[in-house]
Amino acid sequence: MRKLQSIPMPMPKFDEGGVGGRNFSKFLPPRSYPFSLVAGIFLVWLISTEGGFVYAFILPSPVAVARAFVADFHLLVRHGAVTLGEAVLGLLFSLLAAFVASVAMDRYTYWRKALYPVLVISQAVPYIAIAPLLVLWLGHGMEPRVVLVALTCFFPLVVGLYDGILHIRREYLEELQMMGGSHWAGLVRVKLPLAAPGFFSGLKIAATYSFVGAVIAGWVGGTTGLGVYMTRVRRTFEFDKMFAVIIFIVLISLLLMYGVKFLEKRLTKYVI
Repeated sequence: MRKLQSIPMPMPKFDEGGVGGRNFSKFLPPRSYPFSLVAGIFLVWLISTEGGFVYAFILPSPVAVARAFVADFHLLVRHGAVTLGEAVLGLLFSLLAAFVASVAMDRYTYWRKALYPVLVISQAVPYIAIAPLLVLWLGHGMEPRVVLVALTCFFPLVVGLYDGILHIRREYLEELQMMGGSHWAGLVRVKLPLAAPGFFSGLKIAATYSFVGAVIAGWVGGTTGLGVYMTRVRRTFEFDKMFAVIIFIVLISLLLMYGVKFLEKRLTKYVI
């Protein structure tokens, strides 16, 4: 009985666009993809509003938003400085609390088994729902907004730092113990430096959350801040200014995130 010979089949060639996709890098460099997407959304927005397809009281045109941004830029900067101060202060408090909680969970079994599940369950609680309670307990000043920012930033910081400590290779710690190093020496010289990537991953999220959380906290009470400014323009139906402040918030949040990335590159190169 004659054996059937297998005939090699030519494999299809796929480009960077994937199966059936197109390689757009021939026309655009890969780094310009996000900018091209944003430009496309902006173009659709411009055509739909300037062409009369959408009413201005529903969606203001980007031209009107740009004019409002320029006209109220001094107000945005003034209110933004207050909100940024609250965000930074709340982020610092959450950093301190996350460090203490991470060290406690790493050192003591009780806190590891008791605190970590509570942290996970706490994420089911919408922090905006407890904002009125914070105002009731702490008043209408800066304190409730700082506390709300700290609560918002605490979870990503403690999870990033603790998970970074948890996934360190045991060989490093065993070698330090063989040389007579204590637990605290292992924490300072091994665990914290090697946990830096996880910590900075959480810090990038927390830095963005801090500013947005400070804005949301301003919706509840206060006299200054971007949240207060948003509430005022919303009540007067000035939606072009509403979009202007949203763009301002996005820009500040991006600056904070890239600031953390810059800090990460400068610090982690010495320990990794």
